[in-house]
Amino acid sequence: MKNEARHLHLHLISDATGETLLTVGRAASAQYPGVEVIEHMHSMVRAPKQIERLVAEIGQEPGIVLFTLVDRSMAMMLEQGCRDIGVPCFSVLDPVLQVFQSYLGAPSQARVGAQHSLDGDYFRRIEALTFTMMHDDGQLPEDLDLAEIVIIGVSRTSKTPTSIYLANRGVRTANIPIVPGIGLPAELEAATKPLIVALVATPDRIVQMRENRVLSNASFGEDDPYVDRAAVANEIASTRKICARNGWPVIDVTRRSIEETAAAILALRNKQAGGAKDALARDGSIL
Repeated sequence: MKNEARHLHLHLISDATGETLLTVGRAASAQYPGVEVIEHMHSMVRAPKQIERLVAEIGQEPGIVLFTLVDRSMAMMLEQGCRDIGVPCFSVLDPVLQVFQSYLGAPSQARVGAQHSLDGDYFRRIEALTFTMMHDDGQLPEDLDLAEIVIIGVSRTSKTPTSIYLANRGVRTANIPIVPGIGLPAELEAATKPLIVALVATPDRIVQMRENRVLSNASFGEDDPYVDRAAVANEIASTRKICARNGWPVIDVTRRSIEETAAAILALRNKQAGGAKDALARDGSIL
């Protein structure tokens, strides 16, 4: 791509929901922070007429085309159309499927949306998402022991988006805000089953995030402690003390994406599960 380009049209074409493409496209886009990426999501594309219309649309706003189409004739039609208008077109799944085919010695079966089949994993994700939305921002604290993970932290540490990301992985997650002058629910310290983890960030980062929120909310004043750096620093220090007292792990999210934070939490959860199994093995409960 030319250095002077400041924006990019990214066309994502899928015969299913397009979640795979969106993840890949955003992962690649993140490597070019100076480029404004304009996403065009085209999901549930399963007819030749849709391909014809899409090629015409891409011609109006040319850019990079990424696709996941298991129907080879549809894929070839899209590739030819993109060649005709001179835009790059790439199948995201083909290289991976070729590796599978080479290793397994058998071709793949063209199953549209197979990753979204209504199996046990699908219903587990739905159940986890429902639980997480019902237990967002400190709601229903009496159910905390039903959670697998409980995230705590001061305002603007990405508790809710991280919880939702984990829920989409099938993990029941609750989150509780740490608010100055308001104690944490008694049910939190009494919980024995979930992993409890705190999210923190640098005072500067939190103040920046809160100032962005203040700009869109007239109820906050410029001298509000919500955006005062010293007050924010005290909130973070208080959070660390609470966690040290209870033995809860702390994750600094200053330079982490939501995905990286979630991965760190899952690693802690796996470590916790492994430690519990080791303890049972030492007691003779597990051989």
